[in-house]
Amino acid sequence: MKNYAIVFGGISYEHEISIISAITLKDVIKKDKIFIFCDKKRDFYLISKENMKAKYFSSGEYKKSEQIYLKYSGFYKKALLKDKKIEFDLAINLIHGKDGEDGLLSSLFEFFDINYIGPRVEASVVSFNKEFTKLYASSKNVPTLSYQVINKFDKQKPKPKYPVVIKPLRLGSSIGLSVANNKDEFEYALDVAFEYDNDVLVEQFYDNIKEYNLAGIKGKDGFLYSIIEEPKKESILDFDKKYLDFSRSTGANKAELPSKIISQIYSAFESIYEPLFEGAIIRCDFFMLNEKVYLNEINPVPGSLANYLFDDFNLILDKISSNLPKKRKINIDYRYINSINAVKCK
Repeated sequence: MKNYAIVFGGISYEHEISIISAITLKDVIKKDKIFIFCDKKRDFYLISKENMKAKYFSSGEYKKSEQIYLKYSGFYKKALLKDKKIEFDLAINLIHGKDGEDGLLSSLFEFFDINYIGPRVEASVVSFNKEFTKLYASSKNVPTLSYQVINKFDKQKPKPKYPVVIKPLRLGSSIGLSVANNKDEFEYALDVAFEYDNDVLVEQFYDNIKEYNLAGIKGKDGFLYSIIEEPKKESILDFDKKYLDFSRSTGANKAELPSKIISQIYSAFESIYEPLFEGAIIRCDFFMLNEKVYLNEINPVPGSLANYLFDDFNLILDKISSNLPKKRKINIDYRYINSINAVKCK
């Protein structure tokens, strides 16, 4: 039986979303669990279940909790004679955006030899940058919409064909996302996006485009999928529509799709997932235009781990916990140095 350490917070524009995700999973995950909060100073705190309330963090009251720290094989707390290890089997990366989805937390877990559920370093790098995502998808023969990347310091900005969607290149949760229908709206949208990132991605906006979300994992017996969700939205899925309702545990809108479209979505998901995203619960967001499926984004740490899309989320945790990527063991025996020294001593 596995027990989990849910690590959340981090320094990110999505810091508060991560807190809401952790609060949501408090009652969703049935097995034993502890909560580890990373604050804006990157200090870690062990949070009791009864204190998992939004105000506990926004008020700064979390600082009354026990402060803990990382070292080899886990998190520890100070004790009188010897530091005491915090007991858990697996960590769960629940930090959205920077720190959690850019590979930083994965690097720490790998460095300190901590077993975890979440994207590995390379997967984080690929999914955190929207242009890298498109290049990766292309290498897997998964189509994406055409795009341009604009840097904040470019002297000449392109003149796109309107309407267009503008997104910060390295940010999720639809933060800083806008639709521009003319030059004035485009320039304003760029200013908004540049508040969050020095690079933005620009895509053509299609009013008749459909959006579908699919979450899943690969277990020992193959892929396990959530329902295919058709998000309830207007012309665009903005931050409020995406996240003020995402903490729900039920009520996702299951898409009614022909089998050939479902097959396209499954095939695209599998191509994206393996082997780079093994060990993570991911959600891929797809577009459908003229009966063709395109990858929009990869969410390597989706809001509340997309638990609301699965019929049995605890089964998903069990399956992925038993199929984490194997670590390559490197034996450090100083054979080379010792052989040199042996020769010199002759």
